[in-house]
Amino acid sequence: MITIIDYGLGNIQAFVNVYRRLNIPVSVARTASDLEGATRLILPGVGAFDHAMERLDASGMRSTLERMVQEQEVPVLGICVGMQILASASDEGSLPGLGWVTGRVKGFSSTPELARLPLPHMGWNDVQSLNGSPLFKGLEKDARFYFLHSFYFDCEQGSGGIASASYGQDFICAVAEGNVFGVQFHPEKSHHFGTTLLKNFAEF
Repeated sequence: MITIIDYGLGNIQAFVNVYRRLNIPVSVARTASDLEGATRLILPGVGAFDHAMERLDASGMRSTLERMVQEQEVPVLGICVGMQILASASDEGSLPGLGWVTGRVKGFSSTPELARLPLPHMGWNDVQSLNGSPLFKGLEKDARFYFLHSFYFDCEQGSGGIASASYGQDFICAVAEGNVFGVQFHPEKSHHFGTTLLKNFAEF
């Protein structure tokens, strides 16, 4: 069962609609008990890092999620800010992240070479799979996804990155560490490319 984590951030219904079109069982979790039976988890998010962490804590689901992901090794896919909070911390805020993927979130504006770029990075961009992750099966060439962000995931020593995009310079736009996956772009807004990625996540 694909379970979408609804802690008040992200377009939950868009994910539900994709999976229903694919005839893949899907549910929405708003409480810890709703997470029972989940075999895949999707952690969406929009807005600011600290706000996302505060909402997740307030949802009452965090401790159950941590047990499922870290002890039971249930696969989880973080999306946009849902990906960023997988990191240990972010330049955007002061709260610690979940720390499920090694790295820190940095702002494009903090890099001198990128400081004059229009922010947020918004719109369609090419995405290059880096290491044959099953998340990108069928998306190895000519894949394009929709982005809306001003911060990016900086993987520690380059580890964990499974896809990249370019905005002023190349940056990691998808990560994986064990059963934890994250994408900076919005697959739910990325037409058949996003549908393929969400189907891959449900099936590998």
